[in-house]
Amino acid sequence: MSFLKSKFRHPKLPRNELGLTQQAYEGPLSTLCAGCGHDAIGASIIQACHELSIPPHRIAKLSGIGCSSKAPTYFLDKAHGFNSVHGRMPSIVTGANMANRDLVYIGMSGDGDTSAIGMGQFAHVVRRRLNMLYLVANNGVYGLTKGQTSATADEGSLSKQGQANPLEGIDLVTMAIQLGATFVARSFSGDKRELLPLIKAGLSHNGFAFIDIVSPCVTFNNHAGSTKSYDYVRDHVTTGAVTDFVPVEEEIIVSSSDSEAQDICLHDGSILRLQKTGNEYDPQDRQQALAAIEQSRQEDRILTGLLYVDPAAQDLHEVLGTTDKPLNSLGERALCPGSDVLEVINDSFR
Repeated sequence: MSFLKSKFRHPKLPRNELGLTQQAYEGPLSTLCAGCGHDAIGASIIQACHELSIPPHRIAKLSGIGCSSKAPTYFLDKAHGFNSVHGRMPSIVTGANMANRDLVYIGMSGDGDTSAIGMGQFAHVVRRRLNMLYLVANNGVYGLTKGQTSATADEGSLSKQGQANPLEGIDLVTMAIQLGATFVARSFSGDKRELLPLIKAGLSHNGFAFIDIVSPCVTFNNHAGSTKSYDYVRDHVTTGAVTDFVPVEEEIIVSSSDSEAQDICLHDGSILRLQKTGNEYDPQDRQQALAAIEQSRQEDRILTGLLYVDPAAQDLHEVLGTTDKPLNSLGERALCPGSDVLEVINDSFR
């Protein structure tokens, strides 16, 4: 097996508005297990950032600990990056975002990094509505430490050794909606047609965007009895809303004969186009989204697609009324205005 990634690319590869090919968004050769769903997620992130023409150096990718948190090594190698302590990525991305609001923030996490040791951190970054895309590569096991059952594993699902999980799993999409996330979706790493537009829409959303991605662990959780294997997901998946993302620069064409199509205009004028599988499902209705998720769970189905979105959401900077200029670009005079200003501030607390 070669550990050298070829740099050869076809000279006529498509270029985006920046004149860059997809190669500018790639990373080194992955050392994850062959067939790992995390590599498919990385490939979708690469394609999404390329098609949105985001300058690679304007992206910050952050992660915690685990196979999923190792995955950012293999995409966007020209972006800013920080691999934090286990479960502590939300604190790091919050600090970075408050200092420089002009970057595009991608948080890559896993079911253990988010739903176990990082649960408290996850809850607070959601309720703060930090402007970021938070991805969870969810495989139901701790693959980096040899396959222990994680907190998102479904009750009754079997480990590779044949042991049944006695506890009910944590549903991260339900929790994200309840905590105040303004863009919530679930997808499958093996369904790029659905995952790609969700990532593009999440990157363009103003506020906290969360995507729970079922990403089978081919080594420890891709067997009969697992509810997060490739075969199980394909047999039990159902879609709440088929999503397409139309950038603001492109012409928008709506088919008037398709009564089930729904267009949602985002802050920058981009269009989130939904093709609903159920006539009554409205992804802008939080209560309906929660009810649909619960109903699918009771029916032993995995509901994917865009589950909830608030196109008029505010992010943390808007809520706190921070300066439009990134803090890291402010000069000493703005950051240290002097004792007179400090005295006024102190007086306001007396």
